[in-house]
Amino acid sequence: MLTLSLLQTLLGGASGVLVGFSLGLVGGGGSILAVPLLVYLVGVPVPHLAIGTSAVAVAANAAMSLVNHARAGNVRWPCASVFAGTGVVGALLGARLGKAVDGQLLLGAFAVMMIVVAALMLRRRDTGEDRRVRLNRGNAPALVGTGLAVGGLSGFFGIGGGFLIVPGLILATGMPMLQAIGTSLVAVTAFGLATAGSYAAAGLVDWGLAGVFVAGGLLGSTLGARAARRLARRRGLLTRVFAGLILVVAAYMLARSFGLVG
Repeated sequence: MLTLSLLQTLLGGASGVLVGFSLGLVGGGGSILAVPLLVYLVGVPVPHLAIGTSAVAVAANAAMSLVNHARAGNVRWPCASVFAGTGVVGALLGARLGKAVDGQLLLGAFAVMMIVVAALMLRRRDTGEDRRVRLNRGNAPALVGTGLAVGGLSGFFGIGGGFLIVPGLILATGMPMLQAIGTSLVAVTAFGLATAGSYAAAGLVDWGLAGVFVAGGLLGSTLGARAARRLARRRGLLTRVFAGLILVVAAYMLARSFGLVG
């Protein structure tokens, strides 16, 4: 495991604040930011170690945000259970495949996935309806299918999958955005735990760094939740800004993968 310098510890905590803020604000973006932050900012030298460590931290931070949304009544538990249950199976299979892929190639593929995720974010539409979606025979097969697919991608790339899960839930059930965000955190937590368990079994988690990251995430989640309440009417604008941030980070990662920047 890594021997962290004081600077790396501080950068790890700051990275946790940013990731926790993202999860608290829009219900996703955890590992999409966590992996590149750990590799390029904190300086984790092994991509697979960064992925495993981020999975532990993001699962913990997502659980913190889930508590807030559950208290607000934004979680559709039956739909979440089906989606998360099938998604965990996909995440375990995806994580096993991901560990067999070259680390630098995985980061390059991860950057491409970030671009796809940004496009999905920009396609989000919130109708403002307060409609309570229920699990039924019509949407159950779609929840199973999208859960397996999103879970597989989550495990392969080591991401919590929030920005994939929300569109998947909306596609499968038609639930309103706020409910999809709250419900997605059940799957984000479950996928993160499944991926973290797989990487931890392979010795690819730095627990000290994960602890620092989670501590920062606790503060970030609280700040993000407060900001979300104050800026709820501007959620569409915040989503576009965050999608732009993802595109910038993805471009940087691709440039690193091709050796265009140091």
